[in-house]
Amino acid sequence: MAGRAVWQRRVGEGRSRRALRSLRGGRRGAQPKVVALGGGMGLSASLTALRRITGDLTAVVTVADDGGSSGRLRDELGVLPPGDLRKALAALCGDDEWGRTWSEVVQHRFKSGGALHDHAVGNLLIVALWEQLGDHVQALDLVGKLLGAHGRVLPMSAVPLELEAVVRGHDPAAPHRLSKVRGQATVALTPGEVRRVMLVPPDPPAVPEAVEAVLDADWVVLGPGSWFSSVIPHLLVPRLLDALTRTQARKVLSVNLAPQPGETDGFSPQRHVEVLVQHAPKLAFDVVLADRAAVPDQDSLGRAAERLGATVELAPVAASGGVPRHDPELLAAAYDRIFRMHGRIGPWR
Repeated sequence: MAGRAVWQRRVGEGRSRRALRSLRGGRRGAQPKVVALGGGMGLSASLTALRRITGDLTAVVTVADDGGSSGRLRDELGVLPPGDLRKALAALCGDDEWGRTWSEVVQHRFKSGGALHDHAVGNLLIVALWEQLGDHVQALDLVGKLLGAHGRVLPMSAVPLELEAVVRGHDPAAPHRLSKVRGQATVALTPGEVRRVMLVPPDPPAVPEAVEAVLDADWVVLGPGSWFSSVIPHLLVPRLLDALTRTQARKVLSVNLAPQPGETDGFSPQRHVEVLVQHAPKLAFDVVLADRAAVPDQDSLGRAAERLGATVELAPVAASGGVPRHDPELLAAAYDRIFRMHGRIGPWR
């Protein structure tokens, strides 16, 4: 059975890659307007895939990071944490020499025994332009132009946010007690079970350009990524949630390949969907995308997706090698198939 499963997966991967090559050689002018929401490496995976199938792409990025270089810049200068914004810009760089070079430059971290240690070049560049221009969106657009980014990057809010979580069993000596922890870095590694997350301040303003992008989109993609610290926070910004609820765009929820130690330890694919429903019970989706090999109980995932008004699409989207990460071409092929099967027929707008 194991050999047959591997063979079936390889067949699926081959079909997906052939479909993507066909896409590259086919459709030219017809491109969907796509908005991808998230943060960190999960959003980077989506953007790296999506830029292969559309030139009209906007990333809306969480701004609650408080660790590493971003946390230090945030504490010292009072700015938005730039790290997830930098990662999104790097993911939108092209596969040519210019794109690869600039992607590596902005991701480069200094190694020293001094104050610059572990600061990312892109973080410093973004913060410098924020100070020079006094405008978050204008500065990020300028960095994107410099990098030749295949899309636009926007923060979800114009104020730095803190993440607060209700955790059961944070203290191992009291496994049933509920307690609160604060800070994205703390939530990501917390022992116990995260039950709910909130933002501080509780009603942050959304960036108007992010709201406009969601309302004007053909497709909105949420996830994959750190579920409580990068994905769900978008649903806690009132105007952004309102836009996600009101938009005429079709919506895809892209489920993680595996649980994240600490934050979602032991979560099944359907549990990811269930906690999202708990945080935004009125928000509907059209499709829940999951890797076929990562879903042991398809019926349970199907029932969870029904609570979102969605159908489940299973596709081989994981890279080989055993480490849970997405293959950009396989993920691109899956998104393209969903857009064509569930979207408009003929040219986009």
